[in-house]
Amino acid sequence: MPSFRHGDIEIAFLDEGEGEPIVLVHGFASNKEFNWVQPGWVSTLTRAGRRVIALDNRGHGASTKLYDVEAYSVDKMGSDVIALLDHLNIERADVLGYSMGGRITGYVASAHPDRVRSAIIGGIGIRLTISASNGEKIAAALEAPSATDVTDAHALGFRLFAEQTKSDRRALAACMRNPNRTITREAAASIRVPVLVATGTKDDIAGSGQELAALIPGAKLLDIPDRDHMRAVGDPVFKKGVLEFLAQRP
Repeated sequence: MPSFRHGDIEIAFLDEGEGEPIVLVHGFASNKEFNWVQPGWVSTLTRAGRRVIALDNRGHGASTKLYDVEAYSVDKMGSDVIALLDHLNIERADVLGYSMGGRITGYVASAHPDRVRSAIIGGIGIRLTISASNGEKIAAALEAPSATDVTDAHALGFRLFAEQTKSDRRALAACMRNPNRTITREAAASIRVPVLVATGTKDDIAGSGQELAALIPGAKLLDIPDRDHMRAVGDPVFKKGVLEFLAQRP
């Protein structure tokens, strides 16, 4: 598995296919295999003639685990995406992110528009701009001795998912406690690259996709019918919508 150094951090990534590059940024407690390989995204995009690059975010997958809360701000996590482009000598790329990866994608599109051809913000709606109020509950659930000790149903879902992906739960707790994992409404409204906002119609985590698409000038909205936050990731409607968006973007 290839990797590169970004300062003191080792970032693992995959790089498959040929054609115009697209970078995939996974969600919280996930990794490139669970978020992108297993649901068929890598195979779908490479078959469509794209060069597919997916990283393990810091604290996740095979990348360096960090236990300092300050290490997980959205700008620092976004800087790993830019460093990956630099490492691969890619001037500009399409960027597709899901959930936390959608937050990172929104940040990169707003702060580094010269590096982004288009941005697909998946699994996150208007909560891209709203700090989570239950972060401490989720962090505590991740640090609990056992999942049976977790009484909050929402936090338990994150704990069980972290166990499923065999994540470092202490690193995830540090990530969840960082208060700077969103971008401002003003930053979102400043995005000028082509944007697709894609959320499941039964997603109670993302917030309104329609509201976010209305905030970002020219953004398109893709509703993923009858899918919640977890089940929307690999949905055929999501894949088809992304391929159509990429084909139509300037």
